[in-house]
Amino acid sequence: MPDLPVYECPRTASAPNLDGTLTDPAWEAAPWTTDFVPIHDGPAPRFRTRAKLMYDDRYLYVGGLLEEPHLWSTMTEKNSQLFHENNFELFLDPDGDGLNYYEFEINPLGTIWELTLPKPYVDGGLPIDPTNLPGLRTAIHLDGTVNDPSDTDTAWSVELAVPWADLAAYNEGRATPPKPGDEWRMNLMRCEWPHEVVDGAYVKGEQIEFWVWSPQGIEDMHRPDRWGVLRF
Repeated sequence: MPDLPVYECPRTASAPNLDGTLTDPAWEAAPWTTDFVPIHDGPAPRFRTRAKLMYDDRYLYVGGLLEEPHLWSTMTEKNSQLFHENNFELFLDPDGDGLNYYEFEINPLGTIWELTLPKPYVDGGLPIDPTNLPGLRTAIHLDGTVNDPSDTDTAWSVELAVPWADLAAYNEGRATPPKPGDEWRMNLMRCEWPHEVVDGAYVKGEQIEFWVWSPQGIEDMHRPDRWGVLRF
């Protein structure tokens, strides 16, 4: 196994204003992740994706920035299976045991899906779907126009505030919020679908691409032992 990536997650003195833009000065203290790479083999990602994280006494903050020349999305119903279109995903296994982990997905329309995996699918896991964290806050920003193929877009960005109070159930017997030096397991993923333009509208293509922070070595995100390390 290659060395796992480590993200050094800083503590923020001030809570960011969540507007999806990642421009609040609080974010300046948080470093960018390395650029996302293919989940396994395959060509380099066509568009840059990176993220940054920080925390305070109440929340884990996650920001994602996704280059995207063609913003399109159709799924508006909460807890839809958003990987069937372009999205951004967060996976957290706070105690690092590969069991009872949290998955979050969001699309360019701001639609979200949350679920819990008691154990990975490969081990017979059945998702608790949905698992909506009561205190979760989300915001998106579109640098472009969604569902308009007549122009070229730039990017979309995501901001999350995930409450420690809701994450404690995934971290039994350990400190939540974490103490400095504590390590959680995490991965981040972007699903990117090809498209065609037919009669002035986007039409989804066939072959999905998975771009991730911590490469999995297999086309399966649900191998938590291959996720990276989130160090507080």
